Amino acid sequence: MSTTELSAENFEQTVESNDIVLIDWWAPWCGPCRTFGPVFEKASEKHTDIVFGKINTDEQRDLAQAFNIRSIPTLFIFREKVLLFAEAGSLPASALDQVIEKVRALDMNEVRTKIAEAEEEARQAAEEGQAGGGA
Repeated sequence: MSTTELSAENFEQTVESNDIVLIDWWAPWCGPCRTFGPVFEKASEKHTDIVFGKINTDEQRDLAQAFNIRSIPTLFIFREKVLLFAEAGSLPASALDQVIEKVRALDMNEVRTKIAEAEEEARQAAEEGQAGGGA
């Protein structure tokens, strides 16, 4: 499978309707992006069951801002609608393959449980902070 150009119009639908989605945030003027591009494209041909999307940050400024993209290239990996990996910088092919295999191996039920626990802890901390600050 080759890469798919993502935009504000198709981003959400792409993430929600595919099991694993890798996203390369890039721009045409970015040297490291041009280096990483062929690595990303080759991985898309190797891992045909995964959606590989590219987002041109020059053309999709609002989307890049919404996801707080400050450096490019930045790689995002979603699995079952959960953002599992977000890292700036170019990866060599072997490292990209390793990250993909680790994402495939994750127990998503365990991931969701940990997310729910962290959200509950944050909620309780916020409530305690509100309760303690009223005197």
